[in-house]
Amino acid sequence: MSIYRGGIGQWSWTFHRLTGVGVLLFLLVHILDTALIMMGPHWYNKIIRFYRTPLFGLMEIALFAAVLYHALNGVRIIVIDFRPETTVHYKKMFFIQMALFALIFIPVCIIMLGHIAQGLHP
Repeated sequence: MSIYRGGIGQWSWTFHRLTGVGVLLFLLVHILDTALIMMGPHWYNKIIRFYRTPLFGLMEIALFAAVLYHALNGVRIIVIDFRPETTVHYKKMFFIQMALFALIFIPVCIIMLGHIAQGLHP
């Protein structure tokens, strides 16, 4: 039975793909918004004003979550690929990955929310 047929393996695979696509879309948008400088300071400054809104601050938190999940899951996949005997522990490894995600994400999220609440969002 493959680990990618239902359960934790399937959700891990799905979230890995979704976060990868999300990060790719962010990079494409970032390239486009940086290119707005060629259209003049008006358009560039307009997009920069949007980046300073609380809505964009929440979007940055979502981006951080996507990058962090994708990175941690990628490391787990690399371990499984290079050490096939670890496949029998894929559930345990997933829970360890999610514990690391929480340990890293929660404090960073609190800091980022604090900056948004204080209006310090860059």
